[in-house]
Amino acid sequence: MADHGTPHFHNDPGVAVIHTGAREFMCIGAKPPFDHPHVFLDMGSDDEIVCPYCSTLFKYDASLGNGHAKPAECEYHDAARAA
Repeated sequence: MADHGTPHFHNDPGVAVIHTGAREFMCIGAKPPFDHPHVFLDMGSDDEIVCPYCSTLFKYDASLGNGHAKPAECEYHDAARAA
């Protein structure tokens, strides 16, 4: 996974649940500049976790690829990091 990095997700849309294809990821809360401290979340063997900063509920969905989310607009891709 080192070549892919850690997926980042945000909840700008304000949805109740974000389904992810990753059990380990970063929650940033909202898109910058309104983001909270970027926290690493690890579900371990569980299927869900709540972000301690923004209270977003994340649920694991094996049908999604690593780094993908439902809704897709909750995936965060930092253009500056990708360049």
